[in-house]
Amino acid sequence: MTGQRLESLSAMTEAEPQADGSIALSSSEILSSVPSDNLGRHSARLSPDKGNSENYHQRLQQERAWVEVDLDAIAHNVRELLSLLQPGTALMAVVKADAYGHGAVTVAQTALAAGATWLGVATVIEGIELRQAGISDPILLLGAAQSALEVEALAQWQIQPTLSSTSQLQMFAAAIQGKAWQALDETPLPIHIILETGMGRLGIPWQMASDFVSQVQAIPRLTIASVYSHLATADDPDPTVMRQQQQNYEAAIAALQAQGLTPPRLHLANSAAILLQDPSLQYDMVRAGLAIYGLYPEPHLQAQAELRPALQIRARITQVKTVAAGSGISYGHRFIAPKEMTIAVVGIGYADGVPRNLSTRLEVMSRGQRLPQLGSITMDQIMVDVSEVAEIEPGAIVTLLGSSTGAQGTQHIGADDWARMLGTISWEVLCGFKHRLPRVSLLGGSHEKP
Repeated sequence: MTGQRLESLSAMTEAEPQADGSIALSSSEILSSVPSDNLGRHSARLSPDKGNSENYHQRLQQERAWVEVDLDAIAHNVRELLSLLQPGTALMAVVKADAYGHGAVTVAQTALAAGATWLGVATVIEGIELRQAGISDPILLLGAAQSALEVEALAQWQIQPTLSSTSQLQMFAAAIQGKAWQALDETPLPIHIILETGMGRLGIPWQMASDFVSQVQAIPRLTIASVYSHLATADDPDPTVMRQQQQNYEAAIAALQAQGLTPPRLHLANSAAILLQDPSLQYDMVRAGLAIYGLYPEPHLQAQAELRPALQIRARITQVKTVAAGSGISYGHRFIAPKEMTIAVVGIGYADGVPRNLSTRLEVMSRGQRLPQLGSITMDQIMVDVSEVAEIEPGAIVTLLGSSTGAQGTQHIGADDWARMLGTISWEVLCGFKHRLPRVSLLGGSHEKP
């Protein structure tokens, strides 16, 4: 990083954390300065063989409910994906949406240490968070920056933007004439051009690639770092649409090369395309999202690599009690006890990301045993049937997503299981866990208690 940009990064903004741990800054302050805290992210790095740390804050994080993130699994998945690539193909770890709910900074650091060389984010703020954490590796903004303020922040924080339209290019051209941009050094800003080849989302029509690249090259202080596209159906067993997109992409690249406009980097493949193990889809780089977190876009891709889910959801029982036959449980009395039962109240609910639509269908696990959830899922709590569990007390840990082992063996419930019940996709499940749940990064195992 150059001298003037380093000076910009050193400017500190003092801001007191709010009651929820967040920091109150205006948009311009967030984009142009370094807050002393990490934008309110709650995270602790614990080692299971040491038990709970004596540190008060770390202990407090696990007194109600939390997200466990297995960093060993993240590293394993990155290495597994790298093993599927042809020599010379780089891997971008997509850590947008707080690394799909896993915690962007720790996942990014782990992925880079395991062999990824690029990071992908969806917003400028997401990129700034990584820079604040001391990460200096290349970061690609996959979303579309739409304001001069964002362009200034991209240059200051060395985040590489995606250009997807002529109007956006015109905005960039005007922004670089501004005073804030002129105060930076003369280093060109690397930009990435996304082509619309059949996704129906961001992108320059692939037929216009040559004309658009020529327009970009005419603007000083912008330099083209890559030309890429995004596949819409790589997870479909029928490859017809994917191959048409690839054909469109390669036709655009061929047209560029015919005019002597050879992009320095090409990338097309997402997680599903990586798992296809087709070298023709890999080009200079691939972009891995879901697979880094240990999930497969579709079941038929499971045979292609051995991925390990990295996320587990744990919560503590807050009360155990006996209810009489005929007792109603939770809002609306959607469950009526058919007999005397022992129920446990668990400190987690839909405000934490447990979908209310799973009410009466959800199961949790304790010591390798599945326990049915009863009645409506409430904002902060759920009730489960523990009538068949011996000696369970307040403070005991249950697992909502992940694995649980006991005398009856090991049980596993994954994001895919919730997604099937909800009629959605695992991506949405992972991204739904709120930051009221601390992210606890694990090295070497799990914190589930017997």
